Amino acid sequence: MNQICPSAVLTGRPVAKSEDLTGERPGKVGEHYEVLRKIGEGSFGIIYLGIPCRLVDDEYRAYKHLNARINERRKEGLDSELLKGIPQAYHYGQEAIFNYMILDYLGPSLEDLFDRCGRRFSVKTTSFLAIQMAIHREELIYRDIKPDNFLLGRAEKKDDRTIYVVDFGMAKHYVHPQTKQHIPYREKKSLSGTARYMSINTHLGREQSRRDDMEALGNVFMYFLRGSLPWQGLKARDNREKYEKIGQKKQMIHVEDLCMNYPEQFAQYVAYTRRLAFEEEPDYEVCRSWFKTVYDQQDPNEPLDWEKLVAGVSALRESRVGAQPHPIDTGTYGPEPAGHPHSAGGGDAASELAASTLLLLRVDLSK
Repeated sequence: MNQICPSAVLTGRPVAKSEDLTGERPGKVGEHYEVLRKIGEGSFGIIYLGIPCRLVDDEYRAYKHLNARINERRKEGLDSELLKGIPQAYHYGQEAIFNYMILDYLGPSLEDLFDRCGRRFSVKTTSFLAIQMAIHREELIYRDIKPDNFLLGRAEKKDDRTIYVVDFGMAKHYVHPQTKQHIPYREKKSLSGTARYMSINTHLGREQSRRDDMEALGNVFMYFLRGSLPWQGLKARDNREKYEKIGQKKQMIHVEDLCMNYPEQFAQYVAYTRRLAFEEEPDYEVCRSWFKTVYDQQDPNEPLDWEKLVAGVSALRESRVGAQPHPIDTGTYGPEPAGHPHSAGGGDAASELAASTLLLLRVDLSK
């Protein structure tokens, strides 16, 4: 029997106490999820960690049936390659004033790993990431490309070489859902995205399309390789002036200078994305082939940068009798919270669900 591996996103209006999610059942979402603790907060939501509650066999079978129906709908029009980079949805519904969705609980973000790896990725690691990241899905443009929004799968699920894109709060259809016509070109648009990575056209107030996500990815790749970008750390009186200075700096720097001392395919990619027309479809296969060429030229026995950290920690632990485990040596590259059921007795369906992975709950703070 396959395990259900849920994580959840719970959205709704603000609550007086973040610990009391429903006002009726503190610490629970519906019948099946128990909230453990708050683990983070952003501009639009609070993130909680939790676990599935034990279910009786009939409830478990109904849950699995719903899971299968959701996955079937999700796969319509999508091939397996595209599905790899999207967190899996297991369940959705309403609980009191909240809407919620049960999604995969994933590993660390690329920004987290970048920090742990000394704020620089190797050519092999960067080209490996680029192969997976240079693509669009479901006629959506993302509009907030940044390393924080790309997560690894979880090591204990043997999925830690798959990159997932998360947080579609700023995503937008680039074609009309019914007519399939491309969105019109507009100017004087307000900025949306992260200034460090956004495209030059976005800085100029132009409507975003596929080309802008692709250019932003190029900035992310160079950030990984260089350790920083030339437009970081600019002094400004306020955010508006800072964004203007960043945009001006991006326009001043030649692609060859930005990508100097790195494989030519990176400069080739950045230059290509900047030449794309507003409605033009990027040639994803060509872009990925450039990065695959770079990747294939690297030492096949060399691990990815974060895998070197794991290997180093394992070697250190073997040399120390009774040493405490390092956070990166856990399945999620961080300590499991107290109360996580690593082992549940029995072997029945309820025990299997209780022993599955953690869940996430996002409480929406938007008005």
